[in-house]
Amino acid sequence: MSHKKMLQCSMGALLLLLPWFGGLVHGEISKNFSQCFDFFYKKTPPTGIPAEGYQPICQRYQNRYRFATLYHRQHRSPLYSAYKLSPPDGKRPNQAWMYEPQLAFSRASSEMQNFHTLVDQNVKESQAVDEDYKDSGFTRGHLNPSLHHETEQDRRATFTLTNIVPQHKSSNNGPWNVLEQEVLTKFKAFCNGTMHVITGVMPYESEPQWINNRVSVPEYMWSAYCCPSFRSDLPKSEQRFFPTYAAVGRNDPNSGEEFVPVNVTAKPSVRGYEVRRMSLEELEDILRKRLDMTITLFNGQCQYEMSLWWVCTAVFTMCSTSFIL
Repeated sequence: MSHKKMLQCSMGALLLLLPWFGGLVHGEISKNFSQCFDFFYKKTPPTGIPAEGYQPICQRYQNRYRFATLYHRQHRSPLYSAYKLSPPDGKRPNQAWMYEPQLAFSRASSEMQNFHTLVDQNVKESQAVDEDYKDSGFTRGHLNPSLHHETEQDRRATFTLTNIVPQHKSSNNGPWNVLEQEVLTKFKAFCNGTMHVITGVMPYESEPQWINNRVSVPEYMWSAYCCPSFRSDLPKSEQRFFPTYAAVGRNDPNSGEEFVPVNVTAKPSVRGYEVRRMSLEELEDILRKRLDMTITLFNGQCQYEMSLWWVCTAVFTMCSTSFIL
């Protein structure tokens, strides 16, 4: 094997392996999630969402970025939160609700903080506060749920109101909770590597609904996951759930049935809060119709990825074959 051919083979192997390595990024809130790209598949946030009115937040707690949120300042509510799922090792923490200082003061700390007894007016104007939810008839619905995280610090970090939307109790504690548990189960049983999850909302289309005349109430919740590396021996019943899957849930029992039908045989306590499972493509089509945005949630639609071991083995085999020839 000539020196030139060996060099070409080595360079080819290096180019194949480069995407597997990355450096640390430090910083504060920016316009493009530059501090927390790792929470998105292939380090790429969803595309097709106009920048105007939205604030990317790299959610930071105890000096670490924990997940990412796209926040709508006018609605005082997130459009979505993106995170990497990990099995919980502990119970739901008894955590006080927190806020994002930088939404109120651009030079403030990049760490989420507990609410003070007297809330600053700038904080009230920039985001939802705990008082908004009291006696509202809605629960504080996590987009990034604490049960999808291993460490106590990661679970505590989900208790910031920039990750919360007004959600009916029958949805939050009913069909939507079932979906969250189901995603966790599939991750533990079949996902071999990282599962990226993006969970968001769809506001009312014609007449916006509010709590306390301040915080936008979503008509629907939605969620999608991307698990590009999964078991090769998937049962036939599970094959449609990988590498991607999605769902849309009702947050209003009186909404139409264009996206999610009502199950008339469901228990009265949860009837009207159904969750419909669907493909990633179906969800993106619904978001296009409802939000008038051509949204791509996962770069390249989350294609099946070969493991690092397989890539190294293939490169070694390729070079060995070249040497023999």
